[in-house]
Order: sequence, then structure tokens, then C-alpha cells
Amino acid sequence: MAAAAGGAARGRGATSFQRKAAAGSRLATVAGTRPSVRHGQLLLSSGLPSLDCVLGGGIAVGTLLLIEEDKYGLYSSLLFKYFLAEGVVCGHDLFVASAKEHPDSILKELPAPLLDEQRNELGEEATAVKSEDFQDSMKIAWRYQNLPKMEASPTTSTKFGHYYDISKTMSPELFQPIKWHSFYLPEELCLQPTVKTCNMNSAYGRLLLSIQRIISQEGFDGSDPQKKQKNILRIGIQSLGSLLWGDDICCSDTPEDIHSLTKFLYVLRGLLRKSLSACIITIPAHLIENKAIMERVTNLSDTIVGLESFIGSERETNPLYKDYHGLVHVRQIPQLNSLICDVSDTKDLAFRLKRKLFTIESDLLKYCSNSDMFPF
Repeated sequence: MAAAAGGAARGRGATSFQRKAAAGSRLATVAGTRPSVRHGQLLLSSGLPSLDCVLGGGIAVGTLLLIEEDKYGLYSSLLFKYFLAEGVVCGHDLFVASAKEHPDSILKELPAPLLDEQRNELGEEATAVKSEDFQDSMKIAWRYQNLPKMEASPTTSTKFGHYYDISKTMSPELFQPIKWHSFYLPEELCLQPTVKTCNMNSAYGRLLLSIQRIISQEGFDGSDPQKKQKNILRIGIQSLGSLLWGDDICCSDTPEDIHSLTKFLYVLRGLLRKSLSACIITIPAHLIENKAIMERVTNLSDTIVGLESFIGSERETNPLYKDYHGLVHVRQIPQLNSLICDVSDTKDLAFRLKRKLFTIESDLLKYCSNSDMFPF
């Protein structure tokens, strides 16, 4: 009787609630990804842990990351290569498109991943740099010391995202198990002289057809389940909208085909939404004269990050920015599975290029320019 009463008590205390661990585990089975704690969407790393921190954990699968190029395109190309290098390390498939530089050359210049020993050495170097800046940080008001900290230096505990040595190129052996596809516009124009789809220019039409073919034939289409193990397709498009792509939005306020780029982005987002893929696009936003076009591009992008280089500007010689090489503007973060806007925790960001690492940090020195913030 006592045993029966105990069993009945346990029965009354039991609950039908079950944790949805199975769904999370299925998401986590895709290499190089993790589910977001904010919206449950599958995330992959941008290749720069400090940027992942700014974007809320990483880039959501099925979304588009738009990088507004800096004036000379130096630092935007680094982010572009970080994204591709992370795909190589994680075993993802790659699709690289360019109208200027051959994709083969881009892949040969990808930065090499850091080994554990190298990460420890760079972590010590970063600590030394921070100690040198300690006196400057003491000048900042105490309330700004509590701003969110970002992962700017390598740590051995990092399981999502990797660090890379920009002074070295990736070993060819790492590319052997990787399946990658290239789209070089000059070569494509020679193969098929005239192609026009969706009322857009020939270059954009060819590029869309290539992306659609890869997604369909290689098993990345989510609407058509494949038997093989799931993987991620990383799509990288360099300097889209430039004159090399046959688009004149960068050299005219009234371009001949004003809707060509926006039509391309509209169709591309549809392909991304129903596939296991993520895309990074760099665009020379500072050259686009028609602001209405940029507004449409913004509305058709999920995440937008702008880079502002100090090269050739007054800030290059400003002592307040002596430790930085430019600013990072997080203009837009996607609203996924949520009724509220997802806002970045940190708005004032700057980037620096120190020896082997490119990092994004909180731009705290800007507060030094306001003397009213300091009681001493």
C-alpha cells in the first residue's frame, strides 16, 4: 500500500511538459552552427568573433549580410575573406562571385587559422596593448567602463568562431575536403554573350541563375529534403553594384536601370530564405549618388554593417583615435521570429588592425571629447 501511495504521489507530481531538446540537437548537428538563444534561428560565425558579438551571436542561416565598403575597400575585403575562411575551417561549401578579382585569387589569399599556441601568444599581446592603454582608459568616466565587453582577443575556450592570422595565407591542404564554386563575370560573359532574366541586367541575371543552380543541385534547398548530411552554403559577392557589374548606379544620379540591383536582392533573399545558406555582399555605398536606391537596398537586406576608414580623413591624425583605424556602423539587425526590433547592445564601435589580428572594439575614446562628462 505504501509503495502504491508513493507511486500515486509521484504520478500526481509528474508533468506533461517536455523540453524541446530534440529540435535544438538537430540544429546543432550542422557543422559550424549553433541555435540562437534570442530567436532560435540557426547561426553561423562571420569569421570575426567580435563582429558575431555585435550581431547578436552570429549570422542567421537564410539571411543576407550587407557590408558597406570603406573608401578604399581595404577593410571590407578583410571581412569578406574572414567569412569565407570560416567556411573552409567549418567544412561549409563556398560560392564566390566577383567581377574584379578572380575567385581563385581570393581563395588563395584567405587568412590562415590560428593554432592554440598562436592564439595564446596573441592573447598575451592583446593584454599588453590593453595595459599600455590603461592610463588613457582612466580618463574615461566610470559609468562608461560598464559598457558591454566584446571578445576582441583570442581565448582557448571559444567553440564558435575562429581567429585568423592575416599575415599568413591558408594552407592548400585545408581546401582539399571543401567543395567550392566560382563566378567570375568576365569568364561568364564569354560563355554566354546575352542573358537577361527578371528585367535586370545580364550580369545579375547570370549570377542569380548560378546561385539557384547550386542551391538546387547541391542539396541546399530546404523545400526539397536531401538524404545526404546537411551542410551550409556560404555565398560571397564582392563589390556588387559597381560599374564592373554593368550597373551605373555608382556613376549617375539617374541610372539607366534604376531597379536592377533591387530586383536582384529581392530574388536573392527568396532563394536564401528557403535554403541552408547565408550570403555576404560588399557594396560601394559611398559611390551611390541616388539615396533612394540605397534606401531600397537597405529594406532588402537583413543585416547592414558600414565601415568608415580613417585613411585620408581628419580622424587619421586625431589623437583621440590614435589606436584605431576606422569606425563600424551597425545600421540594421534582422528581426527574426520576433515582434520587437532587435537592437545592438553597443552602438559606438571602432576597429583596429594590430599585427596579425583585425578586431572590433567599443569606441570609448569618443567620450573624451566631451569635458562635461568628467568631474575632475
